[in-house]
Formats: sequence, structure tokens, C-alpha cells
Amino acid sequence: MDHKPVSVLFVCLGNICRSPMAEAVMRHLIEERGLAGSIKVDSAGTGDWHVGHPPHKGTRQLLEREGIRADGLIARQLRRGDLETFDYLVCMDDSNVSGVLVAAAKHGLSASGKVFKLTDLVPDKGVDGVPDPYYTGNFDEVYELVRAGCERLLERIVSESR
Repeated sequence: MDHKPVSVLFVCLGNICRSPMAEAVMRHLIEERGLAGSIKVDSAGTGDWHVGHPPHKGTRQLLEREGIRADGLIARQLRRGDLETFDYLVCMDDSNVSGVLVAAAKHGLSASGKVFKLTDLVPDKGVDGVPDPYYTGNFDEVYELVRAGCERLLERIVSESR
């Protein structure tokens, strides 16, 4: 993978629970596999309620428990440039997919082919979307889905880059 880095943007509602968790997990997996510099990872929310805040305490505690760094994670909202530049726009649920597609249409852009749900990569988990722990409180369930999805996404990126 010696060309332009592949870029992945994880998207959830407020960018404080699910998408920053996915960003941190993906960064961790990329480092473990010696692929730093080959894949760029970021996260954003479709809403603006938490812009400028660090990840939710539950996300930070879970990442710390798993030995995954969360430094540098600050909530931000999805921007037009994200829709233009990221190769993968990986959403946590159907609502986030809709939010990304509406934002793209609003800017006259097509996000076709690069927007999908993280759980689309893990059909064996039997869930349609990553539940929002902001409401459920179940950060462990979210981590299991995010970890499995990120592992499959990394496999996909590596195989597509060959």
C-alpha cells in the first residue's frame, strides 16, 4: 500500500460514543498490523450537540480497559469536505446513513458506493446497526460490534488495496 492513504470516516449521531470508539479501535488495529500511514481514520457526527467534547465517559473507560488509546478524539460534525474526500463513510445505523446521504444531496454530491453500515460487514452478528450506548448504556455490546466490524473493514481495505 504505497499510494495515497485509504481514508475511513466513522459516523454516528453525536460523535461521542460509537464513532469515536470505532475510530480508536480502527487506529489500534492499523497500528497492530503495521499499516500506519496507509490508512487515515477519523470520525464525525451528523448532529452538532457535542462538538468540541471528548468521547463519552463510557467510551473512554471501555477503550482504556481494552488498552486502546483515545487521545486526540474530539467530537465534530460531518462536513462537506468529508463527503468529497473520504473513501469509506461507515455509519453506525440507518439514521446515520440517511443523515450522510441527505448531507451529500444537499451539497450536490454523490456518496453512492462509499456509504454503508458497519454492521453490514458482520452479518453473522445478527444485528442491523450498532445500538447507541448513549441511550442503552451497553458499551460492551457496542465494543464487540465495533471491534468485529473494524477487523472486517481492515481486511476488506487490505484486500482491495492489493
